[in-house]
Amino acid sequence: MKRFFLLALTLGIATAGMAQSGQGTFVRKVRLGFKLDPMISILKPQESGVSRNSSKGGLSFGLMADFNLNEAGNYALASGFNVVLGGSKLKYDAGKGLSEFRANPAEYNMKLTYIEVPVALKLKTTSANDLNFWGQFGTYLAFPVSGRADVISLNETHDRVNILPQMNRINIGMLIGAGVEYPLGETLTGIVGLTYQNGFVDVTRNGKWDDGKVNMNSFALRLGVYF
Repeated sequence: MKRFFLLALTLGIATAGMAQSGQGTFVRKVRLGFKLDPMISILKPQESGVSRNSSKGGLSFGLMADFNLNEAGNYALASGFNVVLGGSKLKYDAGKGLSEFRANPAEYNMKLTYIEVPVALKLKTTSANDLNFWGQFGTYLAFPVSGRADVISLNETHDRVNILPQMNRINIGMLIGAGVEYPLGETLTGIVGLTYQNGFVDVTRNGKWDDGKVNMNSFALRLGVYF
């Protein structure tokens, strides 16, 4: 995980350096920034015998990159590099779940970490020195880098069980979002919005869990700043 934080820090320093060095052409075509999104993460089972006991508060943070598609900046390809911390609590009936806990009903408190790359079409207004509105629609690719679960079975608790090998190695889904931007200074622009992501891929490998399909969805508050 330290490698991803180091990469994000390096890209951020490079972004600030380019903005301050007056590379006007680059700034007109590409906007870079940081974002911090408090979110609600939801694992949604699709088969009987598995149920969600509760959602989980989570966090998504990382870099934003808008590649402008016209000179005015009304249209852009929005991407970035995010670290996503999510999960949920799931209850499994006997006969389902990981093999070592399958003999009895069990509750799994899932704690999942993904590296995510979004790709979306972003539309926004471009009033100078004023409030602007934006909306986006697209997809994302996510790759799990950590998966832990606290498992309670027959009043016994098994802490921090490593479930990463039993997770699918990629997640793909739909993302939508909308919000506002406001200039904070000569080069800074603040951003606030709401986003929703709907995962299409089974998070847990069915051959290991015998739990059908479990999607990962999220609602997030977008907080960020462009340089």
